Amino acid sequence: MADDRIRRLSLINLRREIIEGKLIDTLMRTAIEYAGAERGLLILARNDEYRVEAEVTTSDDTVTVGQRQPSVTAAGLPESILHYVMRTKESVLLHDAAAANPFSADEYIQRQHARSILCLPLLKQSRLAGVLYLENNLTAHVFTPARMTVLNLLASQAAMSLENTRLYGDLQEREARIQRLVDSNIIGIFVWDLDGRISDANEAFLRIVGYSRDDLVSGRLRWRDLTPTEWRDADDRRVADLEATGTAHPYEKEYFLKSGGRVPVLVGAARFGGRHDQGMAFVVDLTERKRAEEEIRESERRYSEVQMELVHANRVATMGQLSASIAHEVMQPIAATVTNAQAALRFLNARRPNLEEVREALGAAVKEGNRTIDVIDGIRALNKKAPPRKDDLEINEAVLEVIALTRAEVLKNGISVRTQLAESLPLIRADRVQLQQVIMNLIINAVEALSSVREGARELVITTGKGEPDGVLVVVRDSGPGLSSAGLERIFEAFYTTKPGGLGMGLSICRTIIEAHGGRLWATAAQPQGATFQFTLP
Repeated sequence: MADDRIRRLSLINLRREIIEGKLIDTLMRTAIEYAGAERGLLILARNDEYRVEAEVTTSDDTVTVGQRQPSVTAAGLPESILHYVMRTKESVLLHDAAAANPFSADEYIQRQHARSILCLPLLKQSRLAGVLYLENNLTAHVFTPARMTVLNLLASQAAMSLENTRLYGDLQEREARIQRLVDSNIIGIFVWDLDGRISDANEAFLRIVGYSRDDLVSGRLRWRDLTPTEWRDADDRRVADLEATGTAHPYEKEYFLKSGGRVPVLVGAARFGGRHDQGMAFVVDLTERKRAEEEIRESERRYSEVQMELVHANRVATMGQLSASIAHEVMQPIAATVTNAQAALRFLNARRPNLEEVREALGAAVKEGNRTIDVIDGIRALNKKAPPRKDDLEINEAVLEVIALTRAEVLKNGISVRTQLAESLPLIRADRVQLQQVIMNLIINAVEALSSVREGARELVITTGKGEPDGVLVVVRDSGPGLSSAGLERIFEAFYTTKPGGLGMGLSICRTIIEAHGGRLWATAAQPQGATFQFTLP
């Protein structure tokens, strides 16, 4: 009866141990004490590998428990028995290992001349938590039925205790990680309840909202009161998520500061596992990020303004180059208007006026006057500084209008222009002025290149066609001197120029315009000579 009480007390002590080192020590001492063994090993799984966690030995009535973590080897125990127990999850008991048995060939048994051997699986709901190995090399039949009863009970209790110890260790590790996070003050953390109270918070959170720890302790700090009215609905949705799933995904909102201002924050929350009305929230101050975003927006706005100024300046400079040609283009319809008006006057002054001739002359004058208006409107549009406005337009029409404006410049330089405009092209959505600026730049560049040709034909070919997948393609090809390989690679770089006195901004601006429209502009060498510039638009 006394032995039974002692055994029960030992098992109770085993249950109470929750620290792994103490549990292993208690387990091994209890096992060796009641088993009558000389030596024992505790094998546990560590990172998908079984290792010897502890070894217990007896000598002169002294029990010694050593903590160790070597890998399992044939030098320490009969591996064939261990593998059998791990595979089958069944115990192996050899009353006399010296006698013939299924494991007689094991290297360890032959070398150590072991007598009594017991290998017990430690099972927790059919899951193998570890293995307890015991041996006595002096005496056979040490592990009696009475001792086996105690050892089986001990193994069962040990498996549960080891599992609880593992869970406790995991919990301690998680709590330690959380505590380190709280203490680090990298982000704000507070403990909340659904009534709106904040029961605890770290210094980072108090710093974010501008409150002191005295404010927190006094109970004056409530997360619902910190939330502006317009953010209450967002909070309610996250509370519903917490009640349904236990977590609330991070979302942006604002908190009131103690000073009366507001602070933008990113908030995420999780409910405590055992409580449905309490949890922890994580708060990140977004003030610096919002300031950076505003600076980026302002920088982008200023960049856009500078780009518009550059685009307009380039357009005006190009128009300046064409001033003589444009004047000629305007003078032609004006002169025709005057000629037709004079003819109408002569017809009216005749003794017998021919009203049909007068009507035709005045009609021609009106037509030429309208042509003058169209030319002036086109020039005004190209010189006007206005924000981009995209409309549906027909690419061939835009190309022909630019050709008309540059016709005099082209003819003055003895250049023949040929157009190959595809029919039934889809409408494109673009800013007409900017698109015509690109076409004009490409034509003027070609004219300047061709003006240096001393021998051979000066030819300019402008082609339109379908682009991929459903857009349009515009090609401007000249028979000029062409571009070097290095020039082709750098031709669209800002401030790179091959012309004396050039700024090197024209083609860079052209590419910017085309890319802003979702297209692509590139250059290649023409055959047998010259250069080809092409762009696509969706």
